[in-house]
Amino acid sequence: MKVAVVVQRYGADINGGAELHARYIAEHLARHTEVEVLTTCARDYVTWRNELPAGVEKIGGVTVRRFPVARARDVHDFGRRSTAVFTRTHSLSDELAWLESEGPTSHALVKHVASAADAYDWFVFFSYRYYHAFHGVRAAASRAVLVPTAERDAAIGLAIFPPIFRGVRALMFNSFEERAMIQHVAGAGDLPGVVVGVGSDIPARPEPDRFRQQSGITGPFAIYVGRIDENKGCKELFEYFRRYARTMPGGLQLVLVGTAILPVPADPRIRHLGFLSDTEKFDAMAAADVLIMPSYYESLSMVALEAWGMGKPVLANGRCDVLKGQCLRSNAGLYYESYAEFADALYSIASSASLSQGLGRNGRAYFERHYAWPVIERKYLDVFSQLSARGASAAPAVEPLPGFFARRARTVPAAEDVLGRVPAGAVKP
Repeated sequence: MKVAVVVQRYGADINGGAELHARYIAEHLARHTEVEVLTTCARDYVTWRNELPAGVEKIGGVTVRRFPVARARDVHDFGRRSTAVFTRTHSLSDELAWLESEGPTSHALVKHVASAADAYDWFVFFSYRYYHAFHGVRAAASRAVLVPTAERDAAIGLAIFPPIFRGVRALMFNSFEERAMIQHVAGAGDLPGVVVGVGSDIPARPEPDRFRQQSGITGPFAIYVGRIDENKGCKELFEYFRRYARTMPGGLQLVLVGTAILPVPADPRIRHLGFLSDTEKFDAMAAADVLIMPSYYESLSMVALEAWGMGKPVLANGRCDVLKGQCLRSNAGLYYESYAEFADALYSIASSASLSQGLGRNGRAYFERHYAWPVIERKYLDVFSQLSARGASAAPAVEPLPGFFARRARTVPAAEDVLGRVPAGAVKP
């Protein structure tokens, strides 16, 4: 069996959520079958400009085949088109133009998927909202498996995507909340697929003392790991933590690990360490008292799973259905929907060893039960096996795009209006 993992950008030093997810899946499936990654020459997720050479290379023992992006993203054009399709009645042609403007638009990658479809048994596409996944699924629908990595944002309300969700052979969902949301917008109550998520290679013996020695941090601290960005809830995190610190003098610090898009406040209780290697990151998490996940939108929080795998409690933004659902199902984290809840929950975890340790034990058990790599690998292999047994004749056909005039009819509702009608809330245990 030969599997192609198709993703918008790829590299050992590319650590975006979906891209890291794709790399982990590619490397772990390669232990069981032949895997090739199909991706673009882009590194930057804002511009998508070509930075890496086209052609073939090996990364982590996996063959990676890169294709050029036709043009870099014009952020002003993309912003204008996003406003049009998200907030106003529009046409399918407007959505297709938005998709091309979003990028990374690689005609060469999609052409390869179409022309070499018979060379692969399965294509695993990441993520639903990008050009390569939309057009790649249409080019190889009978062999297409989709990892949507869908968040609760306006893009899920666009009319071009439900036929893709209904047309692939299977969907590998990150969470029960993501599955419920996609089934609603697709108008299908039982899409083929499974809730699987992703594992992580957590070291058996991280060294928290090594981190403290190297960083000079001696006291208790909460940690945030990820891109420091307003879209990830970091602006609110800074506001809440600084307010908390004023009422709780001394004590807990906030340590930030990741690249800063948003300015980090100059505050003696906040430390920004920048990008860390995986070894350094896991040492830091092992030394932390609690991981804070402030994001409003996630399809799955890999770093929360890593914290639980290390026996650490998590404090999550309860306005994110996925994070709230993970906390409820694991009984390994607390969540907040206001400053008062943030302060109470953070104080409870920081001041109660029994609560912190109990949440951590639950988290480790939850990780091992659902997100250890043997569990993840087996779910993927079982899906491939089941689909192969059913044969290509069982493959649904992707609905064709409407004709010239129908595509241009300005009758498609604003995506934000569609999103507003999607049921919200965590999927409880």
